[in-house]
Amino acid sequence: MTGHAHSHGHAHDHGHRHPSGLRGALHGILVPHSHDAADSVDDAMAASVDGIRAVKISLVVLLITTALQAVVVWFSGSVALLADTVHNFADALTAVPLWIAFALGRRAATRRYTFGLHRAEDLAGLFIVAVVALSAVVAAWQAIDRIVHPQPLDHLGWVIAAGVVGFVGNEAVAVYRIRVGRRIGSAALVADGVHARTDGFTSLAVVVGGVGVLLGMPLADPIVGLVISAAIFVLLIGTVRSVGRRLMDGVEPELVDEAQHALEHMPEVVSIDEVRLRWAGHRLQGDAVVRIGDVPLHEANAIAARAEASVRHHLPQVDAFPVRTLVAGFAEPPEQ
Repeated sequence: MTGHAHSHGHAHDHGHRHPSGLRGALHGILVPHSHDAADSVDDAMAASVDGIRAVKISLVVLLITTALQAVVVWFSGSVALLADTVHNFADALTAVPLWIAFALGRRAATRRYTFGLHRAEDLAGLFIVAVVALSAVVAAWQAIDRIVHPQPLDHLGWVIAAGVVGFVGNEAVAVYRIRVGRRIGSAALVADGVHARTDGFTSLAVVVGGVGVLLGMPLADPIVGLVISAAIFVLLIGTVRSVGRRLMDGVEPELVDEAQHALEHMPEVVSIDEVRLRWAGHRLQGDAVVRIGDVPLHEANAIAARAEASVRHHLPQVDAFPVRTLVAGFAEPPEQ
């Protein structure tokens, strides 16, 4: 980042830029953002505890949903509902790697892992992406197979009811996971919430298909299944981008703007040479280089400490943000 002059008079507006209108509404539903600075949790341990609680509760809800659907599968013989039940059970299992990742992230740094194990959360996000992609492929394959080999559905009322149960259970889990994930800054938990939402739409496809069969359209169920599979693939693009950006140390530009804003409004700071941030799981790490006046060393250290505190106040999710001070007008010594 190139240096720039210190200024107190700039407008402080670092809002997200998202599509508006119908496109924006769909974007918010299908590709929710994983960062919300206003509601962020400012303690790493509290954030991990919140994440583990979200994983536990969603696991229980999905297992109950799966069990209720399995009962209907047993006496209805519905292939579509069986597929949805297996899909929901697989979604429940994605909570396990997230649970492990949050637990690992709470461990202290070691001489081998000097930054700790926060990145385990991003690896769990990759696993979730793979599960979502696999579920879309399986759903599409089953839909095509049912078009080629149509099968009659029995007990359609129960099948439709079970589909509704699947949708409600998954949507409740999706809302909860996404809300907590956004609050603690966890891309992996948001991705898992998106996965639950896709499973909810798959369950809804069972309902739509069952209604279609009741109306005399036997191919309605597999056709809707194909549409849902295509929607999952489209949704997956945003999730892959979010998780992949984290693995490549990408960060939302507005977070950098916020850190820069916190430094600019310190009267001792003459200019800012560099600001860096990166995500490690659901926490932020970074550093900065600022230029100050020619002051004694102890005062320069005090300014650096206040600068770090200012950034941590503006960005509660920051764990470490060392600030290095340079005297304005003097170049850094060349590297040896």
